[in-house]
Amino acid sequence: MSGPVTVEAVDWDDAGAVALRAAQRVEIAERYGTDDSEPGPAPTADDITAFFVAYSDDGIPVGCGGLRAIDETHGEIKRMFVDRSARGSGVSTAILARLERFGLESGWSRLVLETGTGQPDAVRFYTREGFTPIDRFGYYADSEESLCFEKALVASDPAVDTGCEGCE
Repeated sequence: MSGPVTVEAVDWDDAGAVALRAAQRVEIAERYGTDDSEPGPAPTADDITAFFVAYSDDGIPVGCGGLRAIDETHGEIKRMFVDRSARGSGVSTAILARLERFGLESGWSRLVLETGTGQPDAVRFYTREGFTPIDRFGYYADSEESLCFEKALVASDPAVDTGCEGCE
């Protein structure tokens, strides 16, 4: 994939979102050897606060991610996925930035997530993006394959953010 990516809020039932989530479940089943590796209830339209899809410059859905509110101060990242064809191109970073921005706009102070021992690539990505390991929480507390992380959300000031491309 080449060119810019755009990340847009979509309905849970959006065709691109549905296809990406299905592809994620296939990949997870391959990695863990089962169709039922999720310790808790699967996310649904009723409990996902926001869902985003990343599109390639030619409008193809290439990645997704959602947020489930846990309480008024934090949310959980759900169904973060990038199609194999778009990996290594910055799509995951763009999706995560949008999720973090939504969290800040919602008044949340942190994001949490669960990934698994069969996803070392996800562990590397989240660690690189500033997430730190935490104790397994909620439905994941007794899941030996679960790895949980958190990241504090801090609003940046574009005037002093030297990494802010295009800021004044």
